[in-house]
Amino acid sequence: MFEGLFQPMHLLVIFGIALLVFGPKKLPELGKGIGEGIRGFKSAMKDEEEKPAASGSTAANAQSLSKQ
Repeated sequence: MFEGLFQPMHLLVIFGIALLVFGPKKLPELGKGIGEGIRGFKSAMKDEEEKPAASGSTAANAQSLSKQ
């Protein structure tokens, strides 16, 4: 269904439309904002992956201490 969706000609058309809509001065700012958003999302996902692992080991330690 999505075969060939992002061919070079399609990307050029998308870039051209974005250039017309946002203008040449706003395009770098838009790209920077999207990049920062993606980086923030990835770091939040990484923090969430680390949080359950840390709390899981704390719970295991608490149970082992209560058994003693």
